[in-house]
Amino acid sequence: MRKILIVGAGHSGLHLAHGLLSHGYDVTVITGQSSQEIRTGRPSVTQVTFPTALDYERELHLDFWSTQAPRVDEFKMHLYPSGSPPMSIKGRTGTEGRFTVSIDRRIKMADWLEYFEDSGGKVVIHGVTVTDLDYFSRMFDLIVVAVGHGELGALFDQDTSRFSGARPRVVAQANLYDVLPDPGEGPNIGWTASSADAGNAFLVPFLASDGPCHSLFLGDRTGGAMDAWPDRPSPDEQWRRMQELLQKYAPDYYERVSGASLVDGNSTLIEHFTPQVRNPVGVLPSGGLVLGIADVVITMDPFVGQGWNHSTRCARSYLQSIVEHGDRPFDEEFLSGAFERFWEYGLPVQQWAEMNSTLWDEELPEHFQEMLDAAATYPEVADRWVQGWDYPPDYAQWLYDPDLARAYLAEVAAAHNGQQ
Repeated sequence: MRKILIVGAGHSGLHLAHGLLSHGYDVTVITGQSSQEIRTGRPSVTQVTFPTALDYERELHLDFWSTQAPRVDEFKMHLYPSGSPPMSIKGRTGTEGRFTVSIDRRIKMADWLEYFEDSGGKVVIHGVTVTDLDYFSRMFDLIVVAVGHGELGALFDQDTSRFSGARPRVVAQANLYDVLPDPGEGPNIGWTASSADAGNAFLVPFLASDGPCHSLFLGDRTGGAMDAWPDRPSPDEQWRRMQELLQKYAPDYYERVSGASLVDGNSTLIEHFTPQVRNPVGVLPSGGLVLGIADVVITMDPFVGQGWNHSTRCARSYLQSIVEHGDRPFDEEFLSGAFERFWEYGLPVQQWAEMNSTLWDEELPEHFQEMLDAAATYPEVADRWVQGWDYPPDYAQWLYDPDLARAYLAEVAAAHNGQQ
């Protein structure tokens, strides 16, 4: 039985660990935090699980919360151009019966870690150094690193040939009770905004440890209008500043949260990111090799909400590569090949993130404005836009290129004219 070590108990690492265990591998997860410490620790940036990623979790019996979590079946997208009236479109997150959920990472990772051990996986609670990995490389057939910071993260060099547009980001977040409903809509609609004068916002129904609430995310470039946190304010002060920013840059959002309150004293965070792509293969001092996974090697711009989507798909892709590899050695060719296989999906996601990150750097392209107008007119266009978050490579087929965009819009218009 092949022995595999996964370093880190995050989303991608635990998803892969459960998948390997289901295929009969001897799997050990080593993590610096116990499940109880994860469950009661500080929050993480809120992520959403889109329908396909949720299907992948169900394949491994990892969807524990769909009966409790708000089922987000629609998103409303707001655009705030500088000096022009705001625009909005609304689309469904999936076809009939398919929905999106957003779960507090502390709940999800703690439950997955406990279930992994209950299912026969080995869990070691201990910090890990590069020296430790050198020792472990003699004990395991494969080491997958799911920790992207500190000396372990330093094993993976930046790869500017794949992505060179890194711009530091700052995120402020709060989990809230008493958010007012979207007027005229159901209780479980998500909102997302992009402002030319500031940054981005997400307001999504959310499952916290004490039950359903909302999570609000504000993101901007470091030093931008929504970077108001140099002094690391207290939770109450952070929430006050977040409301001020919304009142100025996204007033529709302010109206919904003006009477809201923090879930508890551990409901806020401030996080800094630098989107980048790293070399997926790390070399240990002894010459042993380790494989980085998901956000260890692809730090995604948080504006596009793809964190858990790409982590899930990376874990699933790695699982397929490992299983198909059989008993052959996990050499550098295999490690690089496993990442290249995933990069076929990861590259279009980076392109989608890059487009959103630079949306307001210049005037919106003419065909982009035409697509927004069509999305406000034809529900299937709005649905396809929102459902692209589930599978971003689809955007290349109809949104980026002016000719493809106009051909698609012509098809939609013709179909509607034929129905009249």
